[in-house]
Amino acid sequence: MLFELLSLHRYTVLLCLTQTSQDYYNLLKVNREATTREIRQAFKKLALTMHPDKNPGDATAHEKFLQVNRAYEVLKDEDLRKKYDKYGEKGLDEQQQGGRYESWNFYRYDFGIYDDDLEVITLDSGDFEAAVNSGEIWFINFYFPRCSHCHQLAPTWRDFAKEMDGVIRIGAVNCGDNNHLCRSKGINSYPSLSIFRAGQRPEKFNEERSKDSLVRFAMKFITTTVTQLWQGNVFSEIESAYASGLGWLITFCCDTGDCLEPTTRQKVAGMLDGLVKVGWMDCTSQEQLCDSFQVTSGVTALFPPGSSLDLQGSILWLNTLDSKEIYNEVINHLPDLEQLTSNNFQSKLAHHRWLVSFMFGDGSPASNEYKKLQTFLQNDHIQVGRVDCIADSKLCQSLYIHTPCVAVFKGLGIHDFEIHHGKDVLYNIVGFARDSVRAHVTTLRPDNFPSDRKEPWLVDFFAPWCPPCRALLPELRKASIQLAGQMKFGTLDCTIHHNLCSTYKIQAYPTTVIFNGSSVHEYEGQHSADGILEFIQVTMLNNDIIRALPCAFVAAFQKKKGQIWAVDFYAPWCGPCQALIPEWRRMARLLSGQILVGSVDCQHFQSFCQGQSVRSYPEIRLYLGNTRQPDRYTSYNGWNRDSHSLRSWALSSLPRASVDLTPESFRSLVLSGQDHWILDFYAPWCGPCQHFAPEFEVMARVLKGKVRAGKVDCQAHHQTCQSAGITAYPTVRFYPYLGTRRHEHSGEHINSRDSNVIADVITQRLQQLLPRLHNKQKVTV
Repeated sequence: MLFELLSLHRYTVLLCLTQTSQDYYNLLKVNREATTREIRQAFKKLALTMHPDKNPGDATAHEKFLQVNRAYEVLKDEDLRKKYDKYGEKGLDEQQQGGRYESWNFYRYDFGIYDDDLEVITLDSGDFEAAVNSGEIWFINFYFPRCSHCHQLAPTWRDFAKEMDGVIRIGAVNCGDNNHLCRSKGINSYPSLSIFRAGQRPEKFNEERSKDSLVRFAMKFITTTVTQLWQGNVFSEIESAYASGLGWLITFCCDTGDCLEPTTRQKVAGMLDGLVKVGWMDCTSQEQLCDSFQVTSGVTALFPPGSSLDLQGSILWLNTLDSKEIYNEVINHLPDLEQLTSNNFQSKLAHHRWLVSFMFGDGSPASNEYKKLQTFLQNDHIQVGRVDCIADSKLCQSLYIHTPCVAVFKGLGIHDFEIHHGKDVLYNIVGFARDSVRAHVTTLRPDNFPSDRKEPWLVDFFAPWCPPCRALLPELRKASIQLAGQMKFGTLDCTIHHNLCSTYKIQAYPTTVIFNGSSVHEYEGQHSADGILEFIQVTMLNNDIIRALPCAFVAAFQKKKGQIWAVDFYAPWCGPCQALIPEWRRMARLLSGQILVGSVDCQHFQSFCQGQSVRSYPEIRLYLGNTRQPDRYTSYNGWNRDSHSLRSWALSSLPRASVDLTPESFRSLVLSGQDHWILDFYAPWCGPCQHFAPEFEVMARVLKGKVRAGKVDCQAHHQTCQSAGITAYPTVRFYPYLGTRRHEHSGEHINSRDSNVIADVITQRLQQLLPRLHNKQKVTV
């Protein structure tokens, strides 16, 4: 019996990985932690040797490459990859199974052009916005892999990237893999080259595509000041910079020796913006001044903040004219981030927001870049520091930090923090820090995991290596901002906390679960903030969707004899089922208080679904609540599976709460009767009338016992509608009983087609009428 499988209280998470004859990761020779880029590179390497066009004499080449191609198509797609990890090949829709592949030329040109270039940063939909809004300047090449002009530009773009490395960020977006992103940026031809700066509109490059033209165009956006120093300003300029904690990089230009060219000075100034001031001195006209610095030939020197101008030991003399080498030497010479220790960690983090780099030994090559973080984050009032986890191992262990990482502490003590799991690059860390301090997401550990569930929690069980997991994290932050104070958000790293994840039977990532007291709900929708918010609204604010389990629902059903049920029989791996989930939740909210809504996981309860003759998914049924025939149902066969279509179908099966009125009943019951009436004047052919009909029925049920509801067919009873002044359909009128015979045909117009709004208006109107009716009754007495 269906209702024995429904429960109001809990939902068990069941995850199943089907064993397949060919493991997709093994086919591509990558591990399960491989990034999308690594998967693409692995397939590209295999395609070079395995494609049938390359093996004309091998009868098995077609079948072998078909398997490899299939593995690549699944694993490069984040959603398909999660389904495969969770359910195996069974979790992949039939239409996604494939059975063909492209010619060799397709693979030859269908890979990311810049995947193997160190100076060109490949951006995708997941990190594009964080990159271009980080505060750095980005010059981005939007390209399509099979565009010949894109391939022709590639050598020039690589040389240009090497020339500008460190000055601005040089990026590339593969529009074959990121079609939606490119369309949203107005890209309609390839290659398209644009400069992006935070808070400003992008500027498109339309000049000759040569390296020199690209450099000239890019340098226009390096606006950092290079100051010419002379006797009249040198000491005031230097002292002013020192007061701000900045040093000076000065190039001295003489007739002999090496002096930085103006373009190189500008490049260096852009690279060191916010870290040191950059200037130059003409020693041919300022000979005495240069002598005071003991400079006799062209040279460049760094004067660190706080150094004495006449103290040679504190000055760094640079013997290079290369902007990148100058930048590296200056960065290495600058003070490191403020070091936090066990002694001051708690007091420092108690009242201020911090971005903390946890280091093991000398740190990563990117650790020198971290010195620029304070410059980017100072306007966000985020301080930057570091912890040496070798010297302070107990501190790091207490936070379950075992590898180098950065984390944001949000000013509420040492336990409220979030670890960064994105790319270990400056722009990604800056974007994370800004988002994290505004959000309300906490990194969970055994000591703060919400096991008591006194408050509602959304917990994201994840693995840092998992691409869908990393894509979900920023969406969780967005959702947490919207629900601040209503729900807490946390993330649990299953690669560290194996036991906790095993306790909750987590076998695929990400698995997002809502804990609300004794209720547990797994989120199965799209990895977006909107999807998460809607799911929470349904499961937390309106507990309308009831998950199916073999638990004691009989008692609950007996309390609600005659109640109609809408039930979705689904399989977690079914694509159309996944698409239905958000619409099913919306429908449940729209039907709140009228129809009970449930779901049955047919992978979990396979024998039950077979007993109910469920042959395909999703199977949507309406059980009519007939106590004599409890298994009687009607199936939904509509083309549209949106919430409004499903709601209209479900409501059409309920007994009507309104009555049809004729001219005679309109006069006798409405105009001359002693009841309040709400009327819907409609025409059968009117589309908006058909859409409004279920809303009117909902309103009629809400007001039942207070107001009677009626419908007037204005096509059949044209004269009645004309007498009432009806000029548009549908029209809603309220006819209140005022204690006397009514002669008013037009009633009171209600300007809404929303059942809740209409019910509220009528309820307020009835409250206004109470004193009037009471006074009339006194006069009558």
